[in-house]
Parts: sequence; C-alpha cells; structure tokens
Amino acid sequence: MSGDPPDIETVAGLLEDQTVREILTKTSQEPMSARALKDHCDASGPTIYRRLERLRDTDFVVEQTRPDPDSGHHRQVYAPNLDRIRIELDEGTLSMQITHRERMADRFTRLIEEM
Repeated sequence: MSGDPPDIETVAGLLEDQTVREILTKTSQEPMSARALKDHCDASGPTIYRRLERLRDTDFVVEQTRPDPDSGHHRQVYAPNLDRIRIELDEGTLSMQITHRERMADRFTRLIEEM
C-alpha cells in the first residue's frame, strides 16, 4: 500500500458500495480477473476497474499474475488481502483496526526468520 492506512470514512465509503462488496466476496472464493468479475457483478468494465483500483490503493485486494493455459499467456487476477476490519467505540472515540491476510512470501520469510 502506498501511504498511510485508510481512515474510517474511506473504509465506510468503500464498504457502502455494492460493487466493492461483490468484488470482495467473489474474490474471497477464488482469485478472479477483472473480466470474470464483470461477468459476476452487476457493473460495467470501467466500474470494475475503478473499484479494483480503490481496493488496491487501500491494500484490500492484491493483483497476482497467473498463467492462462487456454491462451498460453498470463493474466492478472485479484485476490482479497483483507482479513478483518474492526471498529470500536470506547469512551467517545471510534477506532479502527484492519487486519490483512498474510501473503505466502511473508509467511515464508517469517518462518525462516524464526528458525
């Protein structure tokens, strides 16, 4: 992610968007290309790409390159990088904690460092 973590307003704005919620739920079942998301969500291609960009900017999805056995090329797929969002109200103050999924490379690095 580039920059600071998103604030509560940014996260709330993202999650109130039906297309964003559909992208997150669909990709949580399996990584999907933007084209596949367009077919599964009730949104146009440009809308899907704009929402994916917002989700990448907040580090809620990651873009991965996968081989495409049908065409012999590679394609970009998107997978969620979001595990949990927790918002707490404590003595008049709202706070938010975002937990991201641990990427395989990060998990491997942690494993090696702990040896």
